[in-house]
Formats: sequence, C-alpha cells, structure tokens
Amino acid sequence: MPELPEVEGVVRALSPKIVGKVISRASLSETIYQSHQLGKQCIVKNMEPAAFEMALSGMEIKRVHRRAKYIFMDLEKDGNPFLLVNHLGMTGAWFVVQKEEDILEEKFKKHIHARFSLTTGELLIFSDIRRFGEFRLLHTIDEHPPLLQIAPEPFNQNALNYFLAKCELPKYANKPIKEVIMDGQVISGCGNIYATEALFHVGIHPARKTGRISKERKIALFEAIQKVLLESIEMGGSTISDYRNINGEAGGMQHRLKMYGKKICPNCSANTKTMTIGGRTSVYCPKCQH
Repeated sequence: MPELPEVEGVVRALSPKIVGKVISRASLSETIYQSHQLGKQCIVKNMEPAAFEMALSGMEIKRVHRRAKYIFMDLEKDGNPFLLVNHLGMTGAWFVVQKEEDILEEKFKKHIHARFSLTTGELLIFSDIRRFGEFRLLHTIDEHPPLLQIAPEPFNQNALNYFLAKCELPKYANKPIKEVIMDGQVISGCGNIYATEALFHVGIHPARKTGRISKERKIALFEAIQKVLLESIEMGGSTISDYRNINGEAGGMQHRLKMYGKKICPNCSANTKTMTIGGRTSVYCPKCQH
C-alpha cells in the first residue's frame, strides 16, 4: 500500500499537470455502478455514482495537496468550494494523458474506474486494479470525521511530542511498537515499509511493547522515521508491486531498503525472520533488533 512518500510523489507530479484546469465531464466505470447497486460502494463512497459524475462536471481544480496518505483536491464550482479526497488503496494510480491508449501498462488500462475529461483536452484517469481506493466529495473535511483524527505530519514541529504522548496512553503502551507507529492516529503516513526500515535502523524489535521502550529510544525511532520518509520522498517513493507515481513512472527507494523484504541482514549477515504484527508481515533481524 502506498505510504506517505509515494502519495507525496503523486501529488508533486500531478499538481502542475492539472491545477487551474476545469473538469468538463466525469465518468465512472460500470464496476462502480454495479457495486453501488449491490450496496458495496466500490471506490466512490457515500454518494451515488451518477450524482458524483454530475457534481464533478464543471469543477475547477484549484489545488492538489497531501494529508498523511490521502490526496486532497481543492475544487470550485460556481464560486462554491469542494474537497475531493482520494486514497490510493493498494493499487490506485493516476494518469494524465491525451487518450486511454497512452497508458502503457495493460493492467492499469484494464482497470480504469474514473475518467475526468479536462477542458484543455487531456484525460485525468484513475485506475485501480484491486479497487481498494476511495473517492469522497466533501464540502469541508469535517464531513468525514476520521480525517480529523489523523496525527500531525511527521515533519511538523509538534509531531514528536504528539507521538510521545500517544505512546504513554494505555491503549498504545501495551501494543507492539510496530503496530503503534503504523497507526495513523499516532504517526501520520508511516506504513509497513518505512516502519520496518526505521525499527531496523535503531535496532528495536517490532514486537517489543511500546511501554517497555525508553523515551530516548522512542525519540531516536521517531527521528529514524522522519529520515527514511524524507529519503524516500527524494527517491520518488518505493515501487513495490503495483505502485506508480503518475503515468506509470516508478520510484527508486526500493533499491535502498535495508530490511523490508530482505532474507539476509545487511549488518550481521544473519537470516532475517518474519512475524505478523497488526495484520502485516514484519521482517526483522533477530540479532540486531531487540
């Protein structure tokens, strides 16, 4: 699943291509329509597909920005502001092309679920192979309360103190540290890949209870998370499985990962081990992490 660096990469690439442009027509896939008829709300949430298409038509894209793992598009229509919130899910990808045939990878071309025709002639396309992505059209962020519970951005001045305070709460102190740092209400945008890397960097076992880690080590861990997230942003994110930036572009961080997906520890050459924490496979070195 794309994490903060991958979503940041999408935003940076998407913004100059679409900001200031107007959506002349929005069109959703038959898959979305059928899912809503069955009450499953695939991709488009809390809104009927036809109403979503009608609402988006004529909207100007004023700004594209990121919050945690979400893409926010500030829109305006007839002087009224709207917010389109998008989550990439596991396999969501954006394309800005002249025609659908310009999408080179067949797997993305086969799973187009939203087409936004721009008045400048381009197509803004959202493809999602596994259909775990989301769209929510809001007037304000308050209309979807979970967005208000997201932790501060990890680069914000108050993020470290927020993280330390959360770790002291009983609901987090008794959980494995790996599960805690992947919780978006504790640290914003850190998922399995970068949690694995940060824990390895500071030598903390992913299953160690949060309350049994000293404040000093928690601070070192938080700083390691910041460092690996910033490095990944610079590298364009990690292209693992089906993640792409936009228009099929891959990132380069996967070549710098030291522990995620590794069989041998790069520090001591021991065989790595895996365990399931918070529903995710955790890779760690049994000698270097304790």
